[in-house]
Amino acid sequence: MKLVLIGYGKMGKAIEEAALQKGHDIILKIDQPNLHEFTRENLANADAAIEFTSPHSAYDNIKSCLEFGVPVVCGSTGWTEKLEEMKKICAEKKGTFIYSSNYSVGVNIFFEVNKKLAGLMAPHKDYDVILEETHHTQKKDAPSGTAITLAEQVLKEIKRKKQWVNEISDNPEDLEIISQRIDPAPGTHSIKYSSVIDDIEIIHTAHSRMGFAAGAVMAAEFAKGKIGFFTMKDVLNI
Repeated sequence: MKLVLIGYGKMGKAIEEAALQKGHDIILKIDQPNLHEFTRENLANADAAIEFTSPHSAYDNIKSCLEFGVPVVCGSTGWTEKLEEMKKICAEKKGTFIYSSNYSVGVNIFFEVNKKLAGLMAPHKDYDVILEETHHTQKKDAPSGTAITLAEQVLKEIKRKKQWVNEISDNPEDLEIISQRIDPAPGTHSIKYSSVIDDIEIIHTAHSRMGFAAGAVMAAEFAKGKIGFFTMKDVLNI
């Protein structure tokens, strides 16, 4: 496949490595110094674009890819209040758009474990629940998109929690997400249920960015020949 990387920071470089290992070609790398090269003409031969930038630029980048007729895989977080709008644009353009807050195969399995555990814990009101996430200091958003996904899954199952908050709270209806920024830390997420009797905790710890990178390349491969909006559940057939 001929791939375009939009965002060439640490994550972009990891995706490049994963793509080259699988025999794909990187035909264009877009970052701050060469934004002027992000044009319809330069993307005309691309099979897919993989976008990992920032909350401030992701929306416009995805929209441009859809307008150019290029399938786009996005891993940027912190912008998803506009996700439903982007799905509509994708449908109007008959484009291909894959979004996930986390492309790691392990994390996506972890999402399914989280939903199952939350459903099992929902009747047991003597347990309280808290989320914690730790990332490197260069991560631009807090809480992480992965933590928000996990929190929303818990809220769907445990109705006594009404909303998540990114702080310590004394409101029993709040689901606390505690964010830490420590170097080096590719990403750790935990969900802990605590009672006076015992604790139940599930944890996912990333050892490097390569799990996320390999999943993003897998998503780009999945996008080829498809039309519509997809997530990693579709890519992994979960």
